[in-house]
Amino acid sequence: MLSKEERDFIHYWEQNRLRRKKTVRQFLLGIPIGLLFVIPIVINFTSGWYKRADTEANSQDFDPRVLFVALLLIVGFVAIFYQRHKWDQYEQRYRELLGREARDAREAHAASDAHTTRDTPAADSPPQTPPPGPATNIQPAAENAPETPDSSKK
Repeated sequence: MLSKEERDFIHYWEQNRLRRKKTVRQFLLGIPIGLLFVIPIVINFTSGWYKRADTEANSQDFDPRVLFVALLLIVGFVAIFYQRHKWDQYEQRYRELLGREARDAREAHAASDAHTTRDTPAADSPPQTPPPGPATNIQPAAENAPETPDSSKK
Protein backbone atom coordinates (compact mmCIF):
# COMPACT_ATOMS: atom_id res chain seq x y z
CA MET A 1 0.00 0.00 0.00
CA LEU A 2 1.48 3.32 -1.04
CA SER A 3 1.54 6.24 1.34
CA LYS A 4 0.05 9.62 0.47
CA GLU A 5 3.53 11.06 -0.09
CA GLU A 6 4.38 8.28 -2.55
CA ARG A 7 1.09 8.75 -4.45
CA ASP A 8 1.74 12.50 -4.57
CA PHE A 9 5.23 11.87 -5.96
CA ILE A 10 3.84 9.56 -8.66
CA HIS A 11 1.30 12.20 -9.64
CA TYR A 12 3.95 14.97 -9.66
CA TRP A 13 6.45 12.94 -11.69
CA GLU A 14 3.86 11.87 -14.27
CA GLN A 15 3.19 15.56 -14.96
CA ASN A 16 6.80 16.82 -14.88
CA ARG A 17 9.08 14.02 -16.04
CA LEU A 18 9.26 14.99 -19.72
CA ARG A 19 9.63 18.68 -18.97
CA ARG A 20 12.46 18.05 -16.49
CA LYS A 21 14.31 15.86 -18.99
CA LYS A 22 15.01 18.74 -21.41
CA THR A 23 18.64 19.85 -21.44
CA VAL A 24 17.90 23.59 -21.35
CA ARG A 25 15.71 23.17 -18.29
CA GLN A 26 18.33 20.97 -16.64
CA PHE A 27 20.94 23.65 -17.29
CA LEU A 28 18.79 26.43 -15.86
CA LEU A 29 17.86 24.46 -12.76
CA GLY A 30 21.45 23.29 -12.21
CA ILE A 31 23.20 26.68 -12.46
CA PRO A 32 23.24 27.22 -8.66
CA ILE A 33 25.02 23.88 -8.16
CA GLY A 34 27.53 24.77 -10.89
CA LEU A 35 28.15 28.12 -9.22
CA LEU A 36 28.95 26.30 -5.98
CA PHE A 37 31.98 24.90 -7.80
CA VAL A 38 33.00 28.07 -9.64
CA ILE A 39 32.69 30.71 -6.90
CA PRO A 40 35.41 29.14 -4.69
CA ILE A 41 37.71 28.99 -7.72
CA VAL A 42 37.16 32.70 -8.42
CA ILE A 43 37.66 33.61 -4.75
CA ASN A 44 40.82 31.53 -4.65
CA PHE A 45 42.09 33.14 -7.84
CA THR A 46 41.36 36.75 -6.81
CA SER A 47 42.50 36.50 -3.19
CA GLY A 48 46.16 36.31 -4.16
CA TRP A 49 47.15 33.93 -1.37
CA TYR A 50 48.83 31.57 -3.85
CA LYS A 51 51.78 33.61 -5.14
CA ARG A 52 52.60 31.36 -8.09
CA ALA A 53 49.04 31.64 -9.48
CA ASP A 54 49.13 35.39 -8.89
CA THR A 55 52.40 35.63 -10.79
CA GLU A 56 50.94 33.60 -13.66
CA ALA A 57 47.81 35.78 -13.76
CA ASN A 58 49.92 38.93 -14.09
CA SER A 59 52.13 37.56 -16.87
CA GLN A 60 51.90 38.45 -20.57
CA ASP A 61 50.70 34.93 -21.52
CA PHE A 62 47.57 35.02 -19.33
CA ASP A 63 44.30 35.47 -21.19
CA PRO A 64 41.29 36.07 -18.90
CA ARG A 65 38.92 34.89 -21.65
CA VAL A 66 40.32 31.38 -21.33
CA LEU A 67 39.63 31.41 -17.59
CA PHE A 68 36.14 32.77 -18.19
CA VAL A 69 35.35 30.08 -20.78
CA ALA A 70 36.71 27.39 -18.45
CA LEU A 71 34.49 28.65 -15.62
CA LEU A 72 31.44 28.67 -17.91
CA LEU A 73 32.20 25.11 -19.03
CA ILE A 74 32.49 24.00 -15.41
CA VAL A 75 29.15 25.61 -14.56
CA GLY A 76 27.48 24.06 -17.59
CA PHE A 77 28.86 20.57 -17.09
CA VAL A 78 28.13 20.42 -13.36
CA ALA A 79 24.65 21.90 -13.83
CA ILE A 80 23.58 19.45 -16.52
CA PHE A 81 25.31 16.44 -14.96
CA TYR A 82 23.73 17.09 -11.55
CA GLN A 83 20.24 17.57 -12.96
CA ARG A 84 20.46 14.46 -15.14
CA HIS A 85 21.57 12.43 -12.15
CA LYS A 86 18.68 13.83 -10.13
CA TRP A 87 16.26 13.05 -12.98
CA ASP A 88 17.53 9.45 -13.10
CA GLN A 89 17.02 9.09 -9.37
CA TYR A 90 13.46 10.41 -9.60
CA GLU A 91 12.71 8.16 -12.57
CA GLN A 92 14.01 5.11 -10.72
CA ARG A 93 11.90 5.95 -7.67
CA TYR A 94 8.86 6.49 -9.92
CA ARG A 95 9.30 3.11 -11.62
CA GLU A 96 9.84 1.32 -8.31
CA LEU A 97 6.66 2.85 -6.87
CA LEU A 98 4.66 1.91 -9.97
CA GLY A 99 6.01 -1.63 -9.74
CA ARG A 100 5.14 -1.83 -6.07
CA GLU A 101 1.67 -0.46 -6.76
CA ALA A 102 1.11 -3.03 -9.51
CA ARG A 103 2.40 -5.85 -7.30
CA ASP A 104 0.11 -4.78 -4.45
CA ALA A 105 -2.84 -4.65 -6.85
CA ARG A 106 -2.02 -8.15 -8.18
CA GLU A 107 -1.72 -9.53 -4.65
CA ALA A 108 -4.99 -7.94 -3.59
CA HIS A 109 -6.70 -9.25 -6.73
CA ALA A 110 -5.27 -12.74 -6.20
CA ALA A 111 -6.33 -12.74 -2.56
CA SER A 112 -9.86 -11.66 -3.42
CA ASP A 113 -10.07 -14.30 -6.18
CA ALA A 114 -8.81 -17.02 -3.86
CA HIS A 115 -11.28 -15.99 -1.20
CA THR A 116 -14.31 -15.99 -3.52
CA THR A 117 -13.53 -19.13 -5.56
CA ARG A 118 -12.43 -21.37 -2.70
CA ASP A 119 -14.61 -24.44 -2.00
CA THR A 120 -15.20 -24.69 1.70
CA PRO A 121 -15.25 -28.54 2.05
CA ALA A 122 -12.11 -29.00 -0.06
CA ALA A 123 -10.26 -26.33 1.84
CA ASP A 124 -11.06 -27.99 5.17
CA SER A 125 -9.90 -31.46 4.09
CA PRO A 126 -6.23 -32.40 4.59
CA PRO A 127 -4.01 -32.76 1.50
CA GLN A 128 -3.94 -36.20 -0.12
CA THR A 129 -0.69 -38.12 0.40
CA PRO A 130 0.25 -41.46 -1.13
CA PRO A 131 0.14 -44.44 1.22
CA PRO A 132 3.45 -45.47 2.76
CA GLY A 133 5.25 -48.49 1.35
CA PRO A 134 7.42 -49.49 -1.58
CA ALA A 135 6.47 -48.26 -4.99
CA THR A 136 5.86 -51.15 -7.36
CA ASN A 137 5.68 -49.33 -10.67
CA ILE A 138 9.14 -47.73 -10.67
CA GLN A 139 11.14 -48.61 -13.78
CA PRO A 140 14.87 -48.21 -14.36
CA ALA A 141 15.96 -44.83 -15.71
CA ALA A 142 17.08 -46.25 -19.08
CA GLU A 143 13.60 -47.55 -19.84
CA ASN A 144 11.94 -44.21 -18.96
CA ALA A 145 14.20 -42.13 -21.19
CA PRO A 146 12.69 -41.06 -24.52
CA GLU A 147 14.20 -42.66 -27.56
CA THR A 148 16.42 -40.40 -29.60
CA PRO A 149 17.50 -41.00 -33.21
CA ASP A 150 21.08 -41.71 -32.12
CA SER A 151 20.12 -44.28 -29.49
CA SER A 152 18.03 -46.37 -31.92
CA LYS A 153 21.00 -46.93 -34.27
CA LYS A 154 23.14 -48.73 -31.67
